[in-house]
Amino acid sequence: MEPVLTVLLVSLLAGCATGLGALPILVVSTISHRVYDAALGLAAGIMFGAAVFALIVPGMEGESLGEVLVGVLLGGLFLLVANRAIPHFHMLINGRRTGERDVEIEPEDADTVRRALLVGGSITLHNVPEGLAVGIAFGSGLEGVGFSLALAIAIQNVPDGFAMAVPASRTDLSDARTILYTTLSGGIPEPIAALAGFVLVAVFTQLFPVAAGFAAGTMMAVIFREMIPQSHGHGYADEATLLFIFGFSIMLFVDTVLAV
Repeated sequence: MEPVLTVLLVSLLAGCATGLGALPILVVSTISHRVYDAALGLAAGIMFGAAVFALIVPGMEGESLGEVLVGVLLGGLFLLVANRAIPHFHMLINGRRTGERDVEIEPEDADTVRRALLVGGSITLHNVPEGLAVGIAFGSGLEGVGFSLALAIAIQNVPDGFAMAVPASRTDLSDARTILYTTLSGGIPEPIAALAGFVLVAVFTQLFPVAAGFAAGTMMAVIFREMIPQSHGHGYADEATLLFIFGFSIMLFVDTVLAV
């Protein structure tokens, strides 16, 4: 398969994982905080490891430390500015406790349409730097890391999809349309951004250090601005932290032992 087709297919599957998160609305309206927090911790650890080993380290080969640093700072700043400029919903799960382990998602106000749009905007925004990182990894010949990163993104997208689908299901949308729109919220921006990252480093190879740093900076900003706080607010911080370390260890193993 052509590399560009591989990038598009892998990033498309990772983005469409948001649709998997929407499927539970067909039968339930609760999700275990333990599972949710642990999944976010695992995905954050894998993504952080990928940012370091797949983007920053390769970007610093040669005399490119300054360019990578500039890219990291620009990427982190871009994500934080985008968070402020584009209204979206930061805390993906709000509601009342129904038990020690579960939380029932209930909109706090009647504007459920706006709530669904805000969560969808958040998912779309965060899929852009993630897709960009996947494309840069593949464009740089780091296919193993690209696959691992896409897997981490898919893991993260499942609970994100649930968070978007629940308020959307409270509107006039049918279950089928809710699942479709939730899937598209990740399935559209992810491959577009991945293709952009792939083309960027494939055509303009001299821009790889800055591009790699930029993608790493945006990913780290997403991890520490969104994923870690969301996984530490429900009493399962230890589980989330342990899975974060495990996820990072996976990427360390992939980078050193498998030499990808």
